[in-house]
Amino acid sequence: MQSIPLHDPRLTWEGAVTVTHDLDGSRGWRMPPGERGVWHPELVIRAAMPAGVRIRFVTDASAVSGTVEADQESSPIDIVANGRLVASLPLSGSVSFMCNDLPVGSKVLEIWLPQFGPFAMTGLKISEGATVHAVIDNRPRWVTYGSSITQCRAAPSPTLTWPAIVARQAGLNLTCLGYGGQCHLDIGVARLIRSLPASYISLCAGINIYGAASLGPRAFRTTLAGFVQIVREGHPVTPIVLASPIWGVHRETEVNPVGFTLASMRDEVQSVVELLRTRGDRQIHYVDGQALFGASLAHLLPDDLHPNGEGYRVLAANFLTQVVRPYFRPARADDGRVLHP
Repeated sequence: MQSIPLHDPRLTWEGAVTVTHDLDGSRGWRMPPGERGVWHPELVIRAAMPAGVRIRFVTDASAVSGTVEADQESSPIDIVANGRLVASLPLSGSVSFMCNDLPVGSKVLEIWLPQFGPFAMTGLKISEGATVHAVIDNRPRWVTYGSSITQCRAAPSPTLTWPAIVARQAGLNLTCLGYGGQCHLDIGVARLIRSLPASYISLCAGINIYGAASLGPRAFRTTLAGFVQIVREGHPVTPIVLASPIWGVHRETEVNPVGFTLASMRDEVQSVVELLRTRGDRQIHYVDGQALFGASLAHLLPDDLHPNGEGYRVLAANFLTQVVRPYFRPARADDGRVLHP
């Protein structure tokens, strides 16, 4: 096996905001590392988890392996060749992974990093004598922001989160900003999305704010409107879909400490979209979260909050129907253009 440096320019870390390489390994961050002193510490912890991040290159290797720093809670690594899942490799407690049955010939190889758990890559190897080339992902860029329901810890593997399923089926280049427990409309996140390239943007607001009572009726509507306006500064004509929370069982009618139910939060989210549209923003759209995952699917919420693996597949199918088809122009499924050195 031959080693490929993780900082090799022929490797692209798609879905990462920034990649750092140091003595402790290489990490795909979902935040600007320079903002770590400004963002909330719990948000930084989630942003260090590489949900949706994949290392992408073209190779004719028959095998790929790597060494990692992970822990018992880490999700698996997925190996995808030419868009097809080849292997899902558990990482819990492991320090390495190995896939030795890659398809014959040249292919676009993607190593999907775990969507949950502290993680760093410390080494990468491919078959001795195999070639490596860079590949540009020309697919439209989709940025999606949300909570643990977007980070998808309970999905069986990183390609089976609902954002990954949607991106792979719709031919989109995914940047997943799902932060478990930390979707509180932080201004730093709005500034980040403002700076990212994006053909489409989706935002899901409410469930963490309801659970932590971090914003009440006085502040929620204006904070949400301001968040969208900051994003819009960097994306003046980009379609933005703003979704309210999915079905929340008892949270639908149970009043939280600041006076919200999920039902009343949905009214607020919809009112923000209507307000911004009356002010001239015709590229912002509202989707009721219950259209993505409603009461009839409550049996797929084992903890009455997070979908299970099957639930995420259903959510993805509904997102394709309710969001991608009406608001995202059809994308060409394209693995990109190979760049030879």
